[in-house]
Amino acid sequence: MYVSYCPELNISSCGRDIDEAKRNLLEAIEINIEETKNMGTFDKFLEECGIEQISPQFFSAQKELVGFTPIELTLQ
Repeated sequence: MYVSYCPELNISSCGRDIDEAKRNLLEAIEINIEETKNMGTFDKFLEECGIEQISPQFFSAQKELVGFTPIELTLQ
């Protein structure tokens, strides 16, 4: 199983391979955005993620990735 993660939105997903994990992450992001818009909480969601809407089509995220270390686990 592979885990995919979008730190800007704090959303994760998984899949049986890397491509499926990426597709599932994109779907989770799309669903999250759609649902927060439907509930009227999209602006609050962006604010909580540290994202600023610059124009109707552009957003800016002021985040810094301080480290990333891939790990491998062997399950028995």
